Amino acid sequence: MRASPYFLVFVIPVLFVLGLRAGAWWTATGLFVLFVVIPILEVALGRRIDNDGVEDTRGRIAFDVPLLLWIPVQLAVLVWAVDAIVVAQWTAMQRVLAVASLGVVTGGLGITIAHELMHRPSLLHRALAEVLMSVVAYPHFIIEHVHGHHRHVATPIDPATSRLGESLYAFLPRTLVGGLKSAWRIESDRLRRLGRGRWHPSHRMLRYGAVQLAIAATVASVWGGAGLAVWFGQAAVAIVLLEIVNYVEHYGLSRTEVAPGKFERVQPWHSWNAAHRLTNWLLFNLQRHSDHHFLASRPYDRLRHYDEVPQLPAGYATMVLLALVPPLWRAVMDPRVVALRAHDAGKASGVSDGAAAA
Repeated sequence: MRASPYFLVFVIPVLFVLGLRAGAWWTATGLFVLFVVIPILEVALGRRIDNDGVEDTRGRIAFDVPLLLWIPVQLAVLVWAVDAIVVAQWTAMQRVLAVASLGVVTGGLGITIAHELMHRPSLLHRALAEVLMSVVAYPHFIIEHVHGHHRHVATPIDPATSRLGESLYAFLPRTLVGGLKSAWRIESDRLRRLGRGRWHPSHRMLRYGAVQLAIAATVASVWGGAGLAVWFGQAAVAIVLLEIVNYVEHYGLSRTEVAPGKFERVQPWHSWNAAHRLTNWLLFNLQRHSDHHFLASRPYDRLRHYDEVPQLPAGYATMVLLALVPPLWRAVMDPRVVALRAHDAGKASGVSDGAAAA
């Protein structure tokens, strides 16, 4: 397995910058590439379902290069784009499209890279994840995702697991508010175990809040109110895009409750997978989500494909668009969930019948 395909991610910010420099309707370049070009190319490039090379740890450092290189690239593009959007003589719609395209870069790609880094054991990697999540005003996601979502995924406790029949528009407020509450509770519990109060200076949620205030003050001092609108506008797009992907990744899947409040261990079939080659290159194998939840410590280049787990009919870009239209989403996804549940019930019934016969 080679690291070179994962450098394709840098094509997106380049196209975004060229679009902003061209102005007019080219400001929508980021959106167009993500939601039109990529789904079309996915069909042409097909799926990758082999696991060749995933257990080979030689030369692994090469796979970290695009992750680490992304941080200065994103920060430079973000600062340049905020300035360009503030001073540009565009219509309101063109400005909105530019902000949305910027949010695709910082959210669809930047948060994906932050997600990979926040699971790493290295303090440096986790610090860089905080940088990327701070510039989209969502750093508490690190706490909730690593210590909450991965523990409670596919259970009613998890605010980031979408339920069968739940529309995206019902899911979003539940996960946004629930994730924030969960992060505060997790961090407060951590400090309590250390014998510290919830307002102790080491509370990460307090630090994250202070960082957001510092960012807002800096942006306002440089670009004024218009700059604040652009900065937090791109953050809002990035956050919503992240949570739509969360909606897609676990829709309708659930773990068996083996005792009151106790659930079976997370298994590969508690996440939806997508084997579409191009999107997995751009998203650092995020769509091999089953293996990520099964063993979160595995780096992206070693994540495995499973044939027997729930498979999405298309890659994330297409599924995000589908999720925006609940009737279409349910028409495509609900029968798949129902079939999976029927299959699981049939297996359980077979096991029970066999045990009774024995």
